[in-house]
Amino acid sequence: MSQISASWGIHFDQSELLCREGCGYYGNPAWQGYCSKCWREQNRKQQQQNRPHELHPKTGTSQTSADGYAGYIFAKFEEKKSSEKWRRANTMKKFFSSTKSLLKTDILPVSPLDPQTNPIPRTSDFTDFLKSLRKPATQFVQKHCISFIETIQSKKGIPVQEQSDLVQDFYQSMTSHFQNYPTEESDRMMDNIEKMVMTQLYKSVFCPDNSQDEQKDLSIQRHIRSLHWVTPEMLHAPINEGKAEVRDDIFFAVTAMIEMDSKRAPQDKLSCVTKGSNFLFKAIQGSTQEPATADDFLSSLIYAVLKANPPRLQSNLQYITRFCYPKRLMTGEAGYCFTNLCCAVAFIEKLDASALSLSREEFDQHMQGQRLQVRRIPLCLLKSDWPGLQQIQQNQKLLVELRARQDRVIRGVQNMQQELKDWPQSIGKEVQEIMNRFPLHIPLPKVQLPLAGIVRSSEN
Repeated sequence: MSQISASWGIHFDQSELLCREGCGYYGNPAWQGYCSKCWREQNRKQQQQNRPHELHPKTGTSQTSADGYAGYIFAKFEEKKSSEKWRRANTMKKFFSSTKSLLKTDILPVSPLDPQTNPIPRTSDFTDFLKSLRKPATQFVQKHCISFIETIQSKKGIPVQEQSDLVQDFYQSMTSHFQNYPTEESDRMMDNIEKMVMTQLYKSVFCPDNSQDEQKDLSIQRHIRSLHWVTPEMLHAPINEGKAEVRDDIFFAVTAMIEMDSKRAPQDKLSCVTKGSNFLFKAIQGSTQEPATADDFLSSLIYAVLKANPPRLQSNLQYITRFCYPKRLMTGEAGYCFTNLCCAVAFIEKLDASALSLSREEFDQHMQGQRLQVRRIPLCLLKSDWPGLQQIQQNQKLLVELRARQDRVIRGVQNMQQELKDWPQSIGKEVQEIMNRFPLHIPLPKVQLPLAGIVRSSEN
């Protein structure tokens, strides 16, 4: 298990990432530390040991010693799952027996294909792969994939673990047809097959109702939200957030982890994990100017998960574990990053005061929101020749100048408003003065009537 040291931070033995059987492949916590191949072998052994108990319950006591080691391995499994494992060998037969029309199409030919007569398309683009399925050489792939998809979708009541076993059996049967092909071509073909199948089955198998994935999602989301106060210094993560490029890399890593939930195919979700991990490696190297170590990466990954709080985290991890092409999880960069992510989530679930070099009282105060975390000021901020500090000082001078200009503009606006208010009064006063100086008097005209004409008119 990982170890915590107040002086050196999180230490994780890289051998713990590998399969506990010592095969050299990456293990997974969901498979009790085994890789996909060894897990399936252990599963078959358990089925063979459980089957006599199911068929002859009276003789079960004689098998106690033989089942001791297997019981130790599977002690953490639920009783319901362990009782169903003995039927694993006949799952495919029972699964397809109800639909005779689909049975013939789902049984693949035993003999592998010839690369000369059945060439694989050399394109890595998924759209081009779908177009190539129209060719006679690859039509069998489309036929078997569509038949398998329709059959899985018609069986909605089976447990999610049984769905996972069926998909893994389908991958194994399809892989056997490309065993004579070069490894690169075979892997590329299986990548496209996985994406084609799982994109169609996503709604049927992701976070099913008969699993506890949704409850685990809510639990881990609440737990991560309560740990919002955790800083890189507490985790001893070598991340210098005082550098702009480091902050950008952390932001891109967080974005990639959040983006994982929007993808459908397991390989696309896994690509988001790999992309986010690469940004973390860049952030570590930008902070320390040295290549990142395994411990540095794990502690930084824990901090990134706490900062991102990815939606439906457990559902996405379980979906990748159950339905991803196993070779991708067992080897390579993607397998390494995913294994570390599973370890980071397991560490977060058990995070306590000792892991953060805090006392129990301090940890409880942080969890209850009673203690405000004061972030340590990076040493680079205390240096006067630091470019960031010089930029801050220059920006402060610009702000002072802008504030002075703004004050002048405000005073000008206020003066203009007062002038507009006084202008009608001054105009009225001037008009009144002019009217007083030059009063307007209009004299009435005087009309004189001839008296002789008036006298004559009166005599008549």
